[in-house]
Amino acid sequence: MTEGGATPESALRLAAVRREIAESCAECGRPAADVTLVAVSKTFPAEDIVPTLEAGQRVFGENRVQEAGHKWPSLRARYPDVELHLIGPLQSNKAREAVALFDVIHTVDRPKIAAALAEEMARQDRRPRLFVQINTGAEPQKAGVLPEEADAFIAVCRDIHRLEIAGLMCIPPAEDVPDPHFALLAEIAARNGLSGLSMGMSADFSAAIRQGATHVRIGSAIFGHRPSQKEA
Repeated sequence: MTEGGATPESALRLAAVRREIAESCAECGRPAADVTLVAVSKTFPAEDIVPTLEAGQRVFGENRVQEAGHKWPSLRARYPDVELHLIGPLQSNKAREAVALFDVIHTVDRPKIAAALAEEMARQDRRPRLFVQINTGAEPQKAGVLPEEADAFIAVCRDIHRLEIAGLMCIPPAEDVPDPHFALLAEIAARNGLSGLSMGMSADFSAAIRQGATHVRIGSAIFGHRPSQKEA
């Protein structure tokens, strides 16, 4: 609660998003507990995140290892049950910090990253859950494994690097209807025996839930207008 007893806007928006998730799940006969809401707090300072923590949200997504490293240790000291997800690109030279800081990494997308994560997970004896990012739209500017290369890459992660893969992630092209991309991700996951589907953002999470999303990554619908991203 803010001064005067008013509920912060982000907490109200969080409650609305939770209701929408529950309604979308009910429409397709899924329990709301099947879908994890990842509140995307990238670029927002700690003081903007606190109202959602006070409202009970405990799963958050960050795009940059360095930014998360600056603001989350102090927040976690106050809210130790937070689960932190890396949803942005990961460079191999940040693997050590990523393994130490994050509980889930959504953006495993090339052998060099898989090797770096395997080395750091063994060294630190810490095993964040891993999702492979699939570039369902084959967009040249976007990270992710091409759909036709997904099976082979998942096999490399499992067989060569001994990584346990929890699921797949995608970000459909902004101009496309998202449903076919979500369906493709679900198809790739099913044939590889993967249950986790990280898909759906503020504008399309209901469609993602219809296609089986287990994690939806929602930022602006909760936190509002996003500050400019500084290099981190």
